[in-house]
Amino acid sequence: MVNFKDIPPEMLIREISNKLSEEIQEPKWAKEVKTGQHKERGPNEADWYYIRVASVLRKVATNSPIGIEKLASQYGGKVDRGSKAHHAGKGSRKVLRSALQDLEKLGYVLKSKKGRSVSSSGTKLLNSAAKNASAALKEKVPAIEKYI
Repeated sequence: MVNFKDIPPEMLIREISNKLSEEIQEPKWAKEVKTGQHKERGPNEADWYYIRVASVLRKVATNSPIGIEKLASQYGGKVDRGSKAHHAGKGSRKVLRSALQDLEKLGYVLKSKKGRSVSSSGTKLLNSAAKNASAALKEKVPAIEKYI
């Protein structure tokens, strides 16, 4: 049985984002927002919101229970302050809040006092996406079958 931790994150996130794009509606503000204070511009990809939601689901599954502040620091980066030294900047908490709220509405994430954790249906979604991604991975690299 393939687990979601066995698959490379890029392939897993792409597979999950394809499934979530059918279930979640992108917010109206998603075309005009930056993804963090360390960014100068917004994302270039058209489906960036679905990719971020899938990435948040994977992060919640691997690091649960986790809160928005911890997620924001993980999605952060270096803030350019001109000639001064760089310092850490956090990712957009609005984007993370709306992503987690969408996942909670679908029943993939549970909220508790300690933070968010993945539900059984969320784990089922992750593992089914991992199974589909592993099939695609086996077609590309047949020698990887002994590791999966």
